[in-house]
Amino acid sequence: MSIEAALLLTESILLLATIILVVFSIKEGRRRNSLITQIDRATGTLTRMEYFIAAVDAIADANEEIRGCITGRKPVYGDIKRVSSFVRAIHRAATRGVAVKYMLPKFQDRLYVGQLYIKAGAEVKYGKLPLVHSMRFMVIDNNLVILAVPESKTEREMTKKGYVIPSESLAEILKSNFDSCWKEGATFQEYIKETIEQTGVTIDHLASELELKPRELRSIIE
Repeated sequence: MSIEAALLLTESILLLATIILVVFSIKEGRRRNSLITQIDRATGTLTRMEYFIAAVDAIADANEEIRGCITGRKPVYGDIKRVSSFVRAIHRAATRGVAVKYMLPKFQDRLYVGQLYIKAGAEVKYGKLPLVHSMRFMVIDNNLVILAVPESKTEREMTKKGYVIPSESLAEILKSNFDSCWKEGATFQEYIKETIEQTGVTIDHLASELELKPRELRSIIE
């Protein structure tokens, strides 16, 4: 075999080895990215769980009042149980005399959570909520604040994580913002009537969407 042929064969072998290494590197990179994505999702789930646990604990410790500015998205999948525990905590708080008020954005798909909270004993209103784009909050007894941060800056994005902040000053600022929105907000009954007038939806159909019996919805409206 000539020197030229030997060099060509060697280059071919090295090129093949390089291609194989590149292919394995690409596959490894994809696996690594997939693993990072899965870890990120798991972390997001844990931080959401921490937020719900902190919120439920804060409601359980409330003595006088609770003011909340939330997105009120209809729960799906794992959030169904979390929201159920939230509603039970609200019911227990209202039963022992705590004044519970929640503001939700004026989206028709938020009526579902609104009726859950009302049945639990809370007062609910709907309106324009500037802060809900970048954060959601609860003020407990004018001295404890729970801030919830969404995944992105939009009313329709779910909460990613929460922070528990014992601060009377911050509580006072957020309470002032809440009270301003509350004065201009529409009650659940008013927003239901507005929805029926704007869309022409029947009581029976709307009750079905809210997972209520028609007589239950009529009772809430009246």
